Amino acid sequence: MRILRVILAVLLLCPGWSGEERLALYRGTPEVRTSRVALAPDGIRQVGALTFLGGLHFKSGDRAFGGYSAMTVDGDRFTLLSDGGLVFSFRMASPMRPFAPRFGVLPDGPGSGWRKLDRDSESMALDPATGQVWVGFERANMIWRYSPGFARAEASVAPPAMAKWPLNSGAEAMVRLRDGGFLVFSEGKRAPGGGRVALRFAGDPVTGPRRGFAFTFVPPDHYQPTDAAELPDGRLLVLTRRATVKTGFVNTLVLLDQRAITPGARVRGREIAALEAPLIHDNFEGIAVTREGGATIVWLVSDDNSSTWFQRTLLLKFRLDLPARALTRKRERPALPGKSGPVPQASGGD
Repeated sequence: MRILRVILAVLLLCPGWSGEERLALYRGTPEVRTSRVALAPDGIRQVGALTFLGGLHFKSGDRAFGGYSAMTVDGDRFTLLSDGGLVFSFRMASPMRPFAPRFGVLPDGPGSGWRKLDRDSESMALDPATGQVWVGFERANMIWRYSPGFARAEASVAPPAMAKWPLNSGAEAMVRLRDGGFLVFSEGKRAPGGGRVALRFAGDPVTGPRRGFAFTFVPPDHYQPTDAAELPDGRLLVLTRRATVKTGFVNTLVLLDQRAITPGARVRGREIAALEAPLIHDNFEGIAVTREGGATIVWLVSDDNSSTWFQRTLLLKFRLDLPARALTRKRERPALPGKSGPVPQASGGD
């Protein structure tokens, strides 16, 4: 454990590699093995408002496997996207038996090669009606839209409101709302007064209605947003993460009232669950919400940073146990021009 903490400290304190080394690509069709994982050694199944239904550890000898930072679920088809532009998808049979795996690579994206600088794909959103997929690229501060199955790139945009987001802390989380709007959360762009800058687009940020607005998401202290998903009742679940030498990676789930997201608002949510010791915990960066019967299901996937010897690719399944009632609106006043600076407007590129 002491060695692991030292390694984590190095990862946290040292800048990422920015040389010309090419990222690994899948070698043909990788062999993937799975094993079951428990929420806790003592059989605990309840964590906050979540009930644990099962978990899988994915393993492969292919060095390109892993690093999955975003996830979508459409029916029984799961799609995981790595932060190197690689795609791993599979179908899921009950009870948690993945089959029919597929492997692919984004057909196009920012840059011209396969360096981390060129393919830092950190967030993903799906339109289940059309099959179109949107991907947020962190270092490029761009959003690209792809045709169903990532067959081809359709369009892209570099929103001016994202232009100054930190290179390694950009569009970490993105969710397509059922009304057609989009939310994009910066991992590291700090807002005046604290919190993280986020954007709400009225429609497709790439080619649709581009006007939108900025707001501030205020995560729990020392946590950062890593992904988000919309619940059937319109509320939002935001997955947040913290990493320290003492605790390693830990996560919390924050429940937000979407009605609180207005121009310039500072939005806080309510913590409903935390994954930390003695419970299973890792670098969870992807979230998806599905329905099974009358139950709301929450899926979480972890990014092993392609370092499978001390991190893991985990897929966890939970039932969300919350009363069917509206969350009390909780909003702070927007920053005032002249004191904390003007609120930037979110808009697409030319």
